Amino acid sequence: MAVIKLNGTDLIWSCGEEDTILRAALRAGLGFPYECNVGACGNCRFELLEGQVEHLRADPPGLTEKDRQRQRYLGCQARPLSDCAVKLRLMNQYESRFRPRRSRAILRGTREITHDIREFHFQTEDLANFLPGQYALLDLPGVSGSRPYSMANVGNEDGAWHFQIRHVPDGQATAKLFRDLKVGAFVTLDGPYGVAYLREGVDRDIICLAGGSGLAPMISIARGATRTPVLAQRRLDFIYGGRSAADICGKDMLQELPGFGNTIHFHPVVSGPLEFDDRWDGHRGFVHELAQKLLADRLPSSEIYFAGPPMMGQAIQEMLANLGVPAAQIHFDQFY
Repeated sequence: MAVIKLNGTDLIWSCGEEDTILRAALRAGLGFPYECNVGACGNCRFELLEGQVEHLRADPPGLTEKDRQRQRYLGCQARPLSDCAVKLRLMNQYESRFRPRRSRAILRGTREITHDIREFHFQTEDLANFLPGQYALLDLPGVSGSRPYSMANVGNEDGAWHFQIRHVPDGQATAKLFRDLKVGAFVTLDGPYGVAYLREGVDRDIICLAGGSGLAPMISIARGATRTPVLAQRRLDFIYGGRSAADICGKDMLQELPGFGNTIHFHPVVSGPLEFDDRWDGHRGFVHELAQKLLADRLPSSEIYFAGPPMMGQAIQEMLANLGVPAAQIHFDQFY
């Protein structure tokens, strides 16, 4: 087991052979900055001062050639080959309320949500300790590398972890999940992770913006809000976007929550042209466009959570910036 030392301090933490420097730090309760956890965003960069490491991904998108020249590595991909000294700035907001842990999880069942989104119900022997909006890493048999998927349910004592996953054409992980993984199969589950969790002590209205499998963390946020006394009476607007009417989902899950139609409001929107899908008589356009159209005057005073495809996320960020929404009220995790 390697020992990692933070340069200029007496702080050290241990990293097992199968762990990464970032995840070992989070398990130790440290605030190591990160976001996607799969080598794409680059938020977990650190400088290696002493020792040797190897990257799980040989050429991760989050690392540039300039980074390599400066001996920078990605914490989520760096596995130590020896004791190491590293340079980075720990930040309190990245400390996990529930420290991530690895567990063996069994697939208990599935259910279809749309033509390409399926909900997978896994169970661990441990408690399912996580905050609404967080995600976990799944290691699937025969699939190289971990995959991040957000939980759709809320933390519980039954060890239940529910994931709403979109089938990606030619995707190695989703091919395994949708085609090969049968009820009773085991996977390795590592979590929770993520900083876009429900802010339970913030007394503001909530706006959830989602597309695709970004449905899962937003449903979790909505479910968590109804169980939080300070938020249960606040207004929650939920905008969900799809290409066509066949992609729209989530209303049935929100209808099960107390306050639907009163404090909880669902606004679906379809981005495909009329000639592409003439069955749809509701809102047309993109998620960020509908959010601005319906909620522009309320966005700056609300707590905003969003999840979905990268282009949707970028458009939402630009829209919120143009409206002057404070960054501290905007919460998302970057997945690629």
